[in-house]
Parts: sequence; structure tokens; C-alpha cells
Amino acid sequence: MSMDIERRESPEDRRQPFSKVSKADYLQLYYYLFLTRTLEDRVTALYRQGRIVGGVYTSHGMEAISVGYAYALEAGDVIAPMHRDMGAFLIRGMKPKEILAQYLGKRTGPTKGKDANVHMGDLKRGIFAFVSHLADNLPLATGAALAFKIRGQSQVVVANTGDGGTSRGDFHEALNFAAVRKLPVVFFCCNNQYAYSTPLELQMGTPDVVDRAKAYGIPSEIIDGNDVAVVYVTAQRVIKHAREGHGPSFIECKTMRMHGHAEHDSAKYVPKELLEEWKRKDPILKVEHALKTMGYADESVLMEIQERVKKEIDTAVEFAEESPLPEGPETLEGVYAETLEEVHV
Repeated sequence: MSMDIERRESPEDRRQPFSKVSKADYLQLYYYLFLTRTLEDRVTALYRQGRIVGGVYTSHGMEAISVGYAYALEAGDVIAPMHRDMGAFLIRGMKPKEILAQYLGKRTGPTKGKDANVHMGDLKRGIFAFVSHLADNLPLATGAALAFKIRGQSQVVVANTGDGGTSRGDFHEALNFAAVRKLPVVFFCCNNQYAYSTPLELQMGTPDVVDRAKAYGIPSEIIDGNDVAVVYVTAQRVIKHAREGHGPSFIECKTMRMHGHAEHDSAKYVPKELLEEWKRKDPILKVEHALKTMGYADESVLMEIQERVKKEIDTAVEFAEESPLPEGPETLEGVYAETLEEVHV
């Protein structure tokens, strides 16, 4: 039996997913892609100015994955993101000003100054706080999906990890349990071809990560992770599949990490020709081409969105810079849940 999820669209439809995305949605997807890129570029600049303590991990060149899957979710759904999912944080409701305040360690950030990195979340917005060690977030997502199924609720959980995360034991434990229990969870893999400095061929004996998920009987497929329309349309389909009670799915998104593992990493181990090849496949360039091809936007419309985003980020930086640092006693507040209601999803 084929492991691919049943599709009703024609092969031609699958080659041109942008034809299935409305103009309004496509422009919003572009807005979030550009917002994610611009926000992370500003965070990187602040880091290089020495104004951020700790590491900075960006999704540069991979923004289409988190933007695409998050845009397909409904209000009550939950995400268990990884460190390259800034687009998902934004779509789920976190504001750039909150995120910048987080990086600057300010009281107005999601952790109220207890951290100065991407280790943030908000259960009210359906965001589990990012767990450093990939793929620790996958068992977390599987547990939430089990809770939804036991309660008879229709929510779906989406988790994302990198290709390196799929080499850990918790990845396999999460997938096996989700498959056996037919849980409403969708696993995305951001295959950017390097686990820090280790290339894919030195991580696993199979040519594709998707083969690992297929071994557990999970419907799985490979998609272009640099095409936001492909990610969005695929996410819509597999999320619907999970919501209807058919169990988990696994989506491997082929992409490339265009910066180092973190901004302190020069990534000299990556061949220059490989980076040049993927630079031409930039997700923002792809969506701009699609918008123009479909007649949804011309250069003036794109420039208007870009200027709006730049002003939004400038305002967010000003807010974060003017926000107060936490007082000493505040570091002890909110470390543990004070009531059971606080831990309910």
C-alpha cells in the first residue's frame, strides 16, 4: 500500500499549488515571509552590535516552512516549534515588539526578561515554549495530541524539527507512539542538509529523511520547503487529515540553511557553490515571482508591503529599547505554574 496521503488534486495542480491560493492569502503569506526575514535580520544586527546576550538562530532562506504550516492552522490548534520557526511565532500572534523585547531581555518580552533568546512560548496563543534539544519538542507535541484525542477535541498539533533532530531517540519514540495511537499531530522536518556542521550523508544511511517516518507506517512525503504555497497547501491537506481522525503525517521540507547554525558560526564547512545554488531558490524571490505571474501584485504593491514591514520593525525596536529591564525579585515569578488552569492547553 502506498505510504503517500491520498490526494484528490491532479498532478498539474500539485505542480502549481499557487493556483489554489487566493490573492488575499498569497499577499498575507508574502507579508509574513518578509516580516520574518526583516525581523531576524534586525535581531542579527543587534547581535553583531553586542546588544544581545546569547546565541541568535535564524531561519534565513527557510522562512516558507514555518510561515506555510502556521498559516494553515486554526485558532485552537497548537504548535511545538523549533528555533527556526519565527514565522510561526508571528502568525500565532506574537508581535515583533514582544520578540525584540525578549531578545533584549526586557520585562515586556514573553519570558518577562527571564531569557534573552528564542526560548519563548505562550499557551494562550497555542505556542509551546521552544525546547533547546531537538527533537524534544516532538514527544511534547505527541502528548498534547493524545490529550486532544482523549478529550474528543478537534484540535491538531504541529511540530517541526531539523534533519539532525531525526537522528535522536525521542524523534523515533514520538513518531512510533503517534502512529500506534493515530494521534492528530503533523510532523514537519526542516531538512536544511546540515546538523550544525554534519552533512546529511554522514547522519543517516537513507537518501531522504522521509524514509524514517515511513518505517512507522506514517503517511509521508517530500516537498519544496522554499515554496510557501507548496508548504501551505500541503499543510492544509495533512492538518485536515489529522483533524478528521486519520492519524499523523510526516512532511520533509527540502531547503537550505543560508546562514551558519547560529550567527556566531561562519559555516565555512558548506561548499560555496551549494549556497549559490540555493540562493537562487530563495523563498521570497519565489513568492514574488508567483505573485507577479498570477497578476496578484506588481512591484509597487510589493514595495508597499516591504515599507510597511520596515516601519513595523522600526517601531518594534523602539518599543523594545524603551522597555524596562526586570527587577531582581521578578526572576522568581512565574517559574512554576501556580494553578492547574495555567497548564491546561
